[in-house]
Amino acid sequence: MTSIKCRNMTFSNIEAILFDKNGTLEDSEAYLRTLGQKGARMIDAQVPGIGEPLLMAFGIDGDRLDPAGLISVASRKETEIAAAAYIAETGRGWFESLKIARQALAEADQYVGKTSSPLFVGSLEVLKSLSIAGLKLGILSAATTEDVKQFVTTHQLGDYLQLEKGVDDGPSKPDPTLFLEACQALGVSPNATLMVGDSVGDMQMARDAKAAGCIGITWIGKANNVKGADVVINQLDEIQIIKD
Repeated sequence: MTSIKCRNMTFSNIEAILFDKNGTLEDSEAYLRTLGQKGARMIDAQVPGIGEPLLMAFGIDGDRLDPAGLISVASRKETEIAAAAYIAETGRGWFESLKIARQALAEADQYVGKTSSPLFVGSLEVLKSLSIAGLKLGILSAATTEDVKQFVTTHQLGDYLQLEKGVDDGPSKPDPTLFLEACQALGVSPNATLMVGDSVGDMQMARDAKAAGCIGITWIGKANNVKGADVVINQLDEIQIIKD
């Protein structure tokens, strides 16, 4: 068993840690902002006048991306549905609206590319040290499992992770089922597992699953984005190992 200390908070008897991907391990702001802008433009080309409302819904204001906004924290499926709802308001049928949204976001994804986002500074070193300490590590992301696996391959993280889990056709954050499934896959109890994430959804999911604790990370210093966290950090290297 291992104890984890973050600032003035110590979590005892920890066996595993689950990390969110976007905004936690991966500096994905530029990618997500560009994806949303491109997707909104492509939809606007088919449904004139919808571009600006979509950008607002995505959480994009010029060069600023809201880290708590739709495109930052929602799953792809949820983003598609939200975009389709805006399209449907123009009088188009639901299935046509959903098709337009899906195709536009898929084409935008191809345009932007999926492997350009860097790791946040120190992410690799933290994963290495936690792995060496004997903790089971995994990624639990609102991105698709395919995206998670590509991220792990791109940054050569496979040696340190035992789980690469995204959101596909099943439940999405903050449904605690995701956390419980991840713990089961790792062979650990939720009450011996920590969640590290950058959104309220990460915190709520872990709390509802009776996790050992919730560590909120806000690289930009906005603690409201991780409301519900047991402790809030600004750098991953604030996660310190204390051997029991």
